[in-house]
Parts: sequence; structure tokens; C-alpha cells
Amino acid sequence: MTDTPHHNATDPQCAPEPAEGSAGATRRSVIAALGATALGVAAAGLAATQTAAAPLSADRSAPPLAAACVLTPEQTEGPYYLDLERVRKDITEGKAGVPLTLRVTVIDSTTCATLPNTAVDIWHCDALGIYSGYVAGGSTPDTTFLRGVQLTDASGVAEFTTVYPGWYVGRALHIHVKTHAGGTVSNGTYHGGHVSHTGQLYFPETYNARVAALSPYRNNTASRTLNARDGIYRNGGSATLLTLTQAGSDLGKGVTGAVVLGIDPTATP
Repeated sequence: MTDTPHHNATDPQCAPEPAEGSAGATRRSVIAALGATALGVAAAGLAATQTAAAPLSADRSAPPLAAACVLTPEQTEGPYYLDLERVRKDITEGKAGVPLTLRVTVIDSTTCATLPNTAVDIWHCDALGIYSGYVAGGSTPDTTFLRGVQLTDASGVAEFTTVYPGWYVGRALHIHVKTHAGGTVSNGTYHGGHVSHTGQLYFPETYNARVAALSPYRNNTASRTLNARDGIYRNGGSATLLTLTQAGSDLGKGVTGAVVLGIDPTATP
């Protein structure tokens, strides 16, 4: 699988997204491999919670911390990361789409303790599969939509206001995420520290299909790849499948997505 938007598959700036681990083993990838068995059990339990037969609009709680008290699998950064480190909660910049409140809880995978003051850095494409900061697809290098950083609070939670992402050829719907530890914030920007996790967040297909029928997503002409057919998702993506709660009877009014990341805060790339 590649991480190349549908709008210009041959653009030289759109480098293929390598499969996880293709750059060589790191300390985190080795730890993740050793914990794979435990992760499979925990992920299965979490997936069962996410796919329960409750109505899609039901008010469901965030994933239990105990279920995520294992090391979350690393996944590829992809070719569209920009080291902006701009601290802001609302990253929409006027982009149209189904409103998404994203809540990321970060815990220490060894102690199960929540991790305050951890920088959560996210970026994703818009409804038509376009990333900001790149010329391809009509965006420009100086755009910054759908990118931002939030620090976790005393409960280890970072919250963003964004929109449900779209899709492009070869990839399921996803949000990229990094966590940074040990840095500081000044002038609205996160500085220093080190990257302690790189991964991706995914969405339940029951929601993806319904969102795809709404505007502006229905104007996206790229073939939509299901989670089960995305090679990157199949390499540990079920562990970061978001638990979604619909705001009301109208999906267009928005959803809340929750996920727990179990990380090693001392790990480095």
C-alpha cells in the first residue's frame, strides 16, 4: 500500500508510504514485536467494544485504559509530515466536513499511568484527500489546515477540533499521530523534546460508509479502500481504531472519536 493522494499519483513530491518497519528495526519496534501477543488480546477486546451492537448514536465511554495498557504498535509516518509543531486545538481552518472532536489519551504502557504534558501531534487529509503544505491537488506549501499539536492535560488527554478525514487511492481513512516528550511551548509552538511514538488512527467502516455519502465527501472520486484491504491497517491498525460517538440523530452534526495510546515515554526514534 502507498500513502499517495488520488489527485496526482505521479507527483514526485508524493513519495510512497513505506510499510511499517521498512526503515529498519528500532528499539520501539523490537519492544512492539515482543508485546505482539499481548497486544492482540487487548486489541481484540477493544475492537469488540467498538463494534458492539449498540446504536451508532449511543453515548459510549472512551476505551478503558486497562485494555490499552500495552505498547501501541508503531506505524509509518508517511510522506506528508511537516514539522510545524503549532499548538492549537481547532485545526479545521474552515475546511468542510463532518465535525470531529478527537480525544487522545496517552498512557505509559509499562505502568499504565496517564502521561500529562505529552505533546500529541496530528495531521490528516481533507474530505477530498488533500493534505495541506503540498502543491499537489491544489494545496500550496504555505497552507496548514488539519495539522496541529495539543498537550495532554492532568488526565493524559489531548483534545482536537477537526473534521472527519477523506480518503485517497490505496489508503483507508486515517489520521497520522506522533507523541513528543520532554519539550516546551513558547510563542504557540512546541520546541525540543523527542518523538516517543509514531502511528495512525482509524475509523470504523460502519461510519466511513455513511460519511462517504455526505457532502463534501461524495465529491471525492477516488476509490475508497476498506480497513481490511489496507496493508498498513493490517499491520496493527486495529489497536488504534477509534471509538466513535455520534452527537445526535444527524451524523452531519458531528462525532466524537476516542482512543488510548500506550507508549514508552523514554523511547526515541
